[in-house]
Amino acid sequence: MELSRENVLEVLGRIQDPDLKNDIVSLSFVEELKIDENTVSVKVLSSNPALHARKRLHEAVEFNLKREFPDVVVKCSTIPLPSEAKEYHRKVLPKVKNIIAVASGKGGVGKSTITANIAGGLLKAGYTVGIVDADIYGPSMPTMFDAVNARPQMLTIDGVPKIDPVVTQGIKLLSIGFFTEQDNAVVWRGPMASKALTQMFTDSEWGELDYLLIDLPPGTGDIHLSLVQNVPLDGAVIVSTPQEVALADARKGINMFKLDSINVPVIGLVENMAWFTPAELPENKYYIFGRDGAKNLAEGMGVALLGQIPLVQSLRESGDVGKPAVFQNDTMISKAFEDLCKVFVEEVEKAKELRTKNKQKVV
Repeated sequence: MELSRENVLEVLGRIQDPDLKNDIVSLSFVEELKIDENTVSVKVLSSNPALHARKRLHEAVEFNLKREFPDVVVKCSTIPLPSEAKEYHRKVLPKVKNIIAVASGKGGVGKSTITANIAGGLLKAGYTVGIVDADIYGPSMPTMFDAVNARPQMLTIDGVPKIDPVVTQGIKLLSIGFFTEQDNAVVWRGPMASKALTQMFTDSEWGELDYLLIDLPPGTGDIHLSLVQNVPLDGAVIVSTPQEVALADARKGINMFKLDSINVPVIGLVENMAWFTPAELPENKYYIFGRDGAKNLAEGMGVALLGQIPLVQSLRESGDVGKPAVFQNDTMISKAFEDLCKVFVEEVEKAKELRTKNKQKVV
């Protein structure tokens, strides 16, 4: 076979991406191809960012080219698929339109409460919604949705067993809390926890959803890295309270998602416990944790402020009884979450439009 661009592409077209089950030429994964006398230089994209996967792809390219062109020198580099193109090539959760992680730099800022109420607000607005409770060591969604005693059932899809998420109050839900005893501590090492989390995405039948929210554990660790490597996130929401000790960790959370190796759009920041309002004085605001801290952080880091949620007794009570506060009609707290959800949807759409423009440049 003559050494030409067309023939090299024909050979590369025999190599399949193992995850996407299609050849790398059809997927437009051959990003650069140069032929200089007897040297072939090629840059290939890999849908799996793991080093071992990229090494196997490198070996496949080199083997196939050497077999057809024994005298050529092959210079191959394999790079992870850019995040802008992940949605286009989505294999995990292909029927879910938007996958959004909800994170916080530190614990105790109300991240799970915010997640539950965003889900409820989206449901009230007419969207189909699911939640993955990825807080492996402190799952709280079963309590917040009055589903502590619920257990997922199994389905068989095309001969493959799948986990059927629990449906509670109109929202699909999976939590590690469904698979452990409520009063027992979950003592797992990082790889085991990451595997359990991945199974809630890859081994479950979520069906068609407008939004899948992921309630992450606080901090930046194994769970977060495993998530961005295995799940095509469309964005992340950061939750913080106004005081500086929480804001310092919120900055770290925002910067984590902005890392080149992660590169997930930050949809916006939610300021929780923005002020305290007692039930008997609904017009009063007491800034017990500081004033506008997260609002100022959002402005300083160039991310949207999705909303400011007050600290009110009914918000805590609704979480304890398993019915998110957003489901209360015509209350101050339900209105706050409804407004937050409107901004959330707008910012997700803005991120999607920007991602589409970038994707067209890549694919």
